[in-house]
Amino acid sequence: MTTLTQDTTVNHHLDTQGLICPEPVMMLHKTIRQADGGQIIEILATDPATTRDIPNFCRHLGHTLVHQETLDDAPTYRYLVKKKSA
Repeated sequence: MTTLTQDTTVNHHLDTQGLICPEPVMMLHKTIRQADGGQIIEILATDPATTRDIPNFCRHLGHTLVHQETLDDAPTYRYLVKKKSA
């Protein structure tokens, strides 16, 4: 995971708050297929399982987990994933 910079451009926003496993990862998979290589997808989630599932998804499929953080509210988890280039 790399350090988040202020000039990171988010190309796709995915709000999975309130959804539980496996739905957040399934929605991420669909969004990844629609994105171009190198684009950034922001994911917001409330399911604690995403702290394990999203990093594993990236590792197994070759995408980059650019940033991961826990926000104070709910808690909400925020991820930035960079789609691998073709």
